[in-house]
Amino acid sequence: MDCIFCKIAQHEIPANTVYEDDDVIAFKDINPQAPIHLLIVPRKHLVSIMEINDENKEILNKIIRVAQNLARQNNIDNKGFRLVVNTGDDGGQTVGHLHFHLLGGRFMTWPPG
Repeated sequence: MDCIFCKIAQHEIPANTVYEDDDVIAFKDINPQAPIHLLIVPRKHLVSIMEINDENKEILNKIIRVAQNLARQNNIDNKGFRLVVNTGDDGGQTVGHLHFHLLGGRFMTWPPG
């Protein structure tokens, strides 16, 4: 499979990893949009949030827990942060592997774009 996030998860491509376990890997975004901009990625290849079903739904809970812990570790849990999932071309998804953006460290404006 020619998926950059799968390759990062398998340590075939280096990344600035901040968390990993058997199910999830998190690393710093190479084009940060905020002082804290991390990507939280399931190791299992899922193209988008649209592939979540009863058989794999537990990955969402795991990702949310990882996001909470990373927010605490980066001291953005009290002031606030944004957790974003882009889906499809019109949603701004540029990598065909489910991933969550954890953004914080500055005031987030609305609408985002």
